[in-house]
Amino acid sequence: MNVPRHVAVILDGNGRWAKSKGMPRNYGHAQGSKNVEKICEEAWRMGIKYLTVYAFSTENWSRPKDEVDALMKLLRNYMKTCLKTAAKNDMKVRVIGDKTRLDDDIRSRIAELEEATKNNGGLNFQIALNYGSRDEIVRAVQRIAADVRVGKMEPEDITSEVISSYLDTHDIPDPDLLIRTSGEERLSNFLLWQLAYSEFYFTDVLWPDFTKEDLVKAIEQYNARDRRYGGVKKKEGGEDV
Repeated sequence: MNVPRHVAVILDGNGRWAKSKGMPRNYGHAQGSKNVEKICEEAWRMGIKYLTVYAFSTENWSRPKDEVDALMKLLRNYMKTCLKTAAKNDMKVRVIGDKTRLDDDIRSRIAELEEATKNNGGLNFQIALNYGSRDEIVRAVQRIAADVRVGKMEPEDITSEVISSYLDTHDIPDPDLLIRTSGEERLSNFLLWQLAYSEFYFTDVLWPDFTKEDLVKAIEQYNARDRRYGGVKKKEGGEDV
């Protein structure tokens, strides 16, 4: 089985999962957080090198205040847990998104986590926090414009590679496969630039129920796809397919 190098996941369905069990939404988020740890371990065992998860979007601030507060509390606890998990599994952790809106203590924990794991050689694990792809692209364009203004580059020097180097995901290969759980079939402002040639896999499984077997199914579907990157596949004799 051809395992994708980089898998991105939109973690969806925590609230619905909790509701189906007669529990508050925050219980679903907590269980979803625990499942992230399990899938990280399974992904690395399967040979996946990069895993990026959409944990909290720029739009999620519009949720009820008590839910946002609970998510931030969960995030604080997760940063501690992730530090231990990363040390145990030799995992390198990086947080993408606009960190300026996060509280000081959360930013400090993120910095500590990234510093402590930067030389680890296991799974490269990216967490998208206060992330929105349009926001990311705007911030990248602003930095490029600032560099053009001070003479660091000319407008004609701007290429797709240059733009990629200004994104939060610089030095990370674009995802080969995007997985979204819970039956929704949209990108929701996630990695719009990076997913240009990725394969998409949508499943009705709610995130807390997503297992190794579901990950295998997604990769099997990925293997069944013909990735042409806008080109034409050739037969053995050179004839177009």
